[in-house]
Amino acid sequence: MLAMFVLKSGTTEAQEFNLNNQESSLTVAGTSSLHDWHVTAENKSGKITFKNLEACLIESCNLVVVAESLKSGKSSMDKNTYKALNTDDYKNITFQLVEVKEVVSKGDGKFSVKSIGDLTITGIKNRISLDFTVGTRGGKINLVGEKKIKMTDFEIDPPTALFGTITTGDDLTIKFTTIFK
Repeated sequence: MLAMFVLKSGTTEAQEFNLNNQESSLTVAGTSSLHDWHVTAENKSGKITFKNLEACLIESCNLVVVAESLKSGKSSMDKNTYKALNTDDYKNITFQLVEVKEVVSKGDGKFSVKSIGDLTITGIKNRISLDFTVGTRGGKINLVGEKKIKMTDFEIDPPTALFGTITTGDDLTIKFTTIFK
């Protein structure tokens, strides 16, 4: 009987889930001297792996956004965005989880997570703190969060338009609802 328990407990496998691009959303919002603005990421991919799903013990998590899939609905703004992000040289924006600092169960398959990860934009990698909630129900993993960053922290010059008469603020807010299956 003890041997069966040892064998059974030793076969715990990590559970891996892939990002569902259609059901997930990621927006970046900012300000300018003319109006507030936002862009939406149309092409996202990633994976999350759990050591223990029921306890929300995350082993790894990564996210990739194709930089030129950030769309505002205005082609001139998109061109300014791609120029600022230097998309000719840097095709992707990435996040790689480095460490989970704290997981708090909120009951019913919901968890509050405090983490540290590497965010890379225009080839500049910065270690950031990232807090998010995790829902683990019905074969889906739902991550929801928000993070404020500064463009200049990633050596991005805030874009201007109309010969500098329209300026963009340095502060950005990234909001995400990411569905993994």
